[in-house]
Amino acid sequence: MRRERSVELIDTQSGGDVSRIVTAGIEPIPGTTALEKARYLQREGDGLRRLLLSEPYGDPAMSVDLIVEPGHPEAQAGYIIMEAMGYPMYSGSNTICTATALLESGMIPMTGGTQQVVLESPAGLARVTAECADGRVESITTKGEPAFVADRDLRIEVPEYGPVRFDLVWSGAYYALVRADEHGFAITAEEQIALTAFGDAFVRAARPGLRQEHPSLGDVGPLPFVHFAGPIRRGDDGIDESPSATYVHPGVICRSPTGTGTSARLALMAEDGELAPGDALRTISPRGSSFVGTLLGPTQVEGLSAWDSTTTGAARLMAHSRITVDLDDPLVDASDLEPLLRQ
Repeated sequence: MRRERSVELIDTQSGGDVSRIVTAGIEPIPGTTALEKARYLQREGDGLRRLLLSEPYGDPAMSVDLIVEPGHPEAQAGYIIMEAMGYPMYSGSNTICTATALLESGMIPMTGGTQQVVLESPAGLARVTAECADGRVESITTKGEPAFVADRDLRIEVPEYGPVRFDLVWSGAYYALVRADEHGFAITAEEQIALTAFGDAFVRAARPGLRQEHPSLGDVGPLPFVHFAGPIRRGDDGIDESPSATYVHPGVICRSPTGTGTSARLALMAEDGELAPGDALRTISPRGSSFVGTLLGPTQVEGLSAWDSTTTGAARLMAHSRITVDLDDPLVDASDLEPLLRQ
């Protein structure tokens, strides 16, 4: 008897980063909150992440967002983020893609004009403002995790690169913020391979000595991201902008500058007195795509000084698909996948 299952997807992209939104075909995930469900998948059901981010079904440069029942009464939907590095607590580009897919598919009714949406990520509530017109989501502004500077002016010796100075910032995951010009990077498309090699070597050298604990979320895993920060210049529209690149371990330079990378940069600049509430920064990726981050104001995370901000971007739907998963295919690891797939 053939052991085949099907999974329904909406493929989206924001700033060039592809997010695969899983809308059907998955059994209910144990747990009440999105965080509990994400940690269950990490322990017991990682086969879904590996399937959709690996050949022949996917690519490690993609992300996956599984739609789940929310645990918080304010949330209209929950989502679990899966990437090559594992299970991030929050992601700006994935939130932009997920909110767009839910609205344009009708899973959350679109009312037109300016619309408020509340989603539940593993990190907590993501409050989203969607600008909609003619059945399309024109832009998404998402207020995600408060960002805080965890450690300043750290240094690590990286084989073949020498000493690297960086700051450690939480913005939904821990980011190492590296000043690109200190290492000869202008953050251009031609430098993507070199940025990837640098990021890989840096993360391998830095991980053993860095914290993995978040004050309220507990163990969030080893360092997953490096954000390369370029110089700031004034844009033609009067908004400050900066070339920026995010490395995801292992081996991925994001097509977008990333929302969490942007909010980490805002928090660091705010701590240094370079930004005030209401100020904005446009981050521009090596591929030329951009997000706009806006600093809202100070807050606290378990007594630590932190900063609220928003990220504004846009997503586009690329495909609605139903994939067939043959559990007898030797390229499919069915061991922790089969229990998740609805018959």
